[in-house]
Amino acid sequence: MKEVSFPTRRLRRLRRTPALRRLVAEAAVTVDDLVAPLFVREGIDAPQPIASMPGVVQHTRESLRKEVRELADLGLPAVILFGVPEHKDPHGRGAYDPDGIVQVALCDLRDEVGESLVLVADLCLDEYTDHGHCGVVGADGVVDNDATLELYARIALAQADAGAAIVAPSGMMDGQVGAIRAALDDAGHNETAILAYAAKYASALYGPFRDAVDVTITGCGDRKGYQQDWHNRREALAEVELDVAEGADIVMVKPALAYLDVIASVRARVDLPVAAYHVSGEYAMVKAAAERGWIDGPAVALEHLTAVKRAGADIILSYFARELAEGGLG
Repeated sequence: MKEVSFPTRRLRRLRRTPALRRLVAEAAVTVDDLVAPLFVREGIDAPQPIASMPGVVQHTRESLRKEVRELADLGLPAVILFGVPEHKDPHGRGAYDPDGIVQVALCDLRDEVGESLVLVADLCLDEYTDHGHCGVVGADGVVDNDATLELYARIALAQADAGAAIVAPSGMMDGQVGAIRAALDDAGHNETAILAYAAKYASALYGPFRDAVDVTITGCGDRKGYQQDWHNRREALAEVELDVAEGADIVMVKPALAYLDVIASVRARVDLPVAAYHVSGEYAMVKAAAERGWIDGPAVALEHLTAVKRAGADIILSYFARELAEGGLG
């Protein structure tokens, strides 16, 4: 094609009005792209605000039902649940107990919204263990990958039995998707989908989330031995390819904004839906700067989410989901 240059080609022509800009926009975030992360806590009688995440709370079972009903009425297609148990133990039994907080909340929500909204359950152990790790810790203090897979399979079955349409393993154990897929299929839950946290980085952006789920890693430890090293991009593609081969239905990159290059690379590599998690730290920084009047918070939030969509994410998990659905961003 013959190159056309100024003054014949004036790119500003299509930026002149809001309507023109909307008409030619290459990426736009809508409510259909979003999943709202929600926290439900055992043993409380009123929602508990999370100080480091303004506007986000730990829900009671009843307030969670109300919130999810309102989100469904706003057109949100999905929510993902995280549980905060009253008691923790070395093996995180509350994660796979049929009467655990997420399982009873899933039953509540299935009764409340039926199939009108997709119920996703985060599948991990860290919220439920007294040591704060995402798996079984051996005598050497190291997370035992293969012993943890057995518990992940039990969690998946408990969540599927309770009504989860999608289970979302987030622990970054090798082989977790395959173990979960086999357990679900063997139990007749072949329709339950898996959203794999395929490239979950050992990021410094998770601090507010750990406040939300009351998680502290004992001994000042960290998860760098199993979550992905944030220096690496090619490794993420290997992680994603393994999860796809093991039966993942959706693959996810976490965090989102600091890993746009990874999202774009994953989108170019796979044909499955690609999700990205705009995490608690990314949310909290926008809220904190906006509270100080340093930025236009809603505009920055929408810019962030649009960047994630532009990079190639089909699905975005975000604490801004309700605000966008209510028209409060931009």
